[in-house]
Amino acid sequence: MSAKVAVIYYSSTGNVHQLAEAVAEGAEKAGAEVRLRRVPELAPDAAIDANPAWREHVEATKDVEVATLDDLEWADAYALGSPTRFGNIAAQLKQYLDTTGGLWQQGVMADKPATGFTSAHNANGGNESTLLALYNTLHHWGSIIVSPGYTNPVVYGAGGNPYGTSHPGGAGAPADATLEAARYQGERLARIAARLSDKS
Repeated sequence: MSAKVAVIYYSSTGNVHQLAEAVAEGAEKAGAEVRLRRVPELAPDAAIDANPAWREHVEATKDVEVATLDDLEWADAYALGSPTRFGNIAAQLKQYLDTTGGLWQQGVMADKPATGFTSAHNANGGNESTLLALYNTLHHWGSIIVSPGYTNPVVYGAGGNPYGTSHPGGAGAPADATLEAARYQGERLARIAARLSDKS
C-alpha cells in the first residue's frame, strides 16, 4: 500500500525549498503520493524587498500551492521544513502549526509518522535545536517521529545530522550530497508510512 505524504515547508531565499523538493522526490521514489506545500509568507514587503534573494524566491515559488489544514487530514505522513531562526523554527511555519488545535483535538495527526528538515547560515547555527524544537509539536500531536538517524551512509555525506537533513546556507545552495540525504529522508518516511498504513 502506498502512502500519502504532505511535504509542508517555509523558505525565504530557497534553500529549504530545495530540500523540500528533494524530500518530495524521495517519497515519490518510494511510491508515495505527495503534496508539496508552502506555508503563507508573513513578512512585510519592505523586509522582503530589502533582500533581493528573498524577493526572487517569493516570485519564483508563487505557483507552489499554499498549505491548508486539509493537507494534514489527507496525508498519512508529514515532512516539515523550516529555516532556523535563533535556533527555532520560523514564525511562518509556527503560525501554520498553531492553527492545528482543532485537528489535534480530533487526533488527526496522532500515530502518523513525521520528520523535519532545516537550514541555518552555518553548520552550528541552530540546525539541531531547530529540528528538536519542531519535534516538540510532533510529540504533542502524538505523531511518530521518523528521523534519518544513521541508517544510511548518505546522512554522513550531508554533515551527519541524525535529527533530519540540514544545510549550512552560508555556503550557498544545497550540494548534491545534501539533496541526496533529503531524498533518502523522504523515501524512509514514505516507506515507514506505507508499513504503518498497511492494514492487511
